[in-house]
Amino acid sequence: MSGFDDNPFADPFADPAVKTATQSGAGGLEEYNPFDQQQQARPAAPAAATTTTAGAAPAVMSPTLDSQPPAYTASAQQQVNTEQLQALRRQQEELERKDAELRRREEALRTGQLNARQNNWPPLPAFVPVGPCFYQDINVDIPLEFQKITRHLYYLWGLHSLVLLINVIGGLAMMIQFSEFSMFGLALLYFVLFTPASYVCWFRPIYKAFRSDSSFNFMVFFFVFFFQLMVSSVHAIGINNLGACGIINGLAAIGAGQTAGNYVVGILALLIGIGFGLVALCDFILIVKVHKIYRTTGASISKAQQEFATGVMRNETVQSATADFASNAVRSQMAQGGAGDRRF
Repeated sequence: MSGFDDNPFADPFADPAVKTATQSGAGGLEEYNPFDQQQQARPAAPAAATTTTAGAAPAVMSPTLDSQPPAYTASAQQQVNTEQLQALRRQQEELERKDAELRRREEALRTGQLNARQNNWPPLPAFVPVGPCFYQDINVDIPLEFQKITRHLYYLWGLHSLVLLINVIGGLAMMIQFSEFSMFGLALLYFVLFTPASYVCWFRPIYKAFRSDSSFNFMVFFFVFFFQLMVSSVHAIGINNLGACGIINGLAAIGAGQTAGNYVVGILALLIGIGFGLVALCDFILIVKVHKIYRTTGASISKAQQEFATGVMRNETVQSATADFASNAVRSQMAQGGAGDRRF
């Protein structure tokens, strides 16, 4: 056994076998570099990455936002709310001022204090020497809940006028075919007379009644419109010698027969009679509706009498006549009193 086995603390490299193994290795452990192959296999790094100076600072990413948002503060938000509130208050004050101005103008127009309310009906052309006689604006004068029925009454007046005009044409046909001169003359008279009279006598009163809640005008409307209903019904029947082409006249013309002209005139008279019948039906429907409204407005006959008396007393002619009568009565009493004193 060698000396290495006898002395465990001896130098291991002093063993002849170890020396032989180390001397036979290629270059020995002292010349062996384990990182040599890795350095040879790794590619060379770019020059820009290896040529950094010792004092260069590391790269820093710049922020992508162009500008920082303003910092939120309670005072800024309160200022914005105050400005909005002031703007809303200014708008509200402006609207209230305009509303008050419109109400004042509307009241002035209704009471007739302004001359700006010019007559606009009938809408005549500019070359006609006669101007409009009435002021009519349903959207301005009539309350909203009564505007619909007022328009219906106005359209009904127009329908009356149209049927009367067609009746003139029918009367002309009857005159040519059957020599009915009286029928054509009365039909023409009805159109010329009833068209403006119906507007003045029943449409204007109901217009004023809805405009100012006038019981007196309601009474005038009911009185005149009832006769309008009766006249339309009689015209629809077509009694002879009354100036209306109605059902009886149409049947008589068709019954005469023998010529095509008789049939044409008879059919035209029947159509005119049906037109008068439809007008009478519309008259009945609308007078019922107006009466329902009349009952809900609190109008009455006593109120109508009071309005009539008040309106009569407000008339300048009546006032002047009353004043003259009272002054004459006082003078006569004073004269009688003076004569009695002289006799005494």
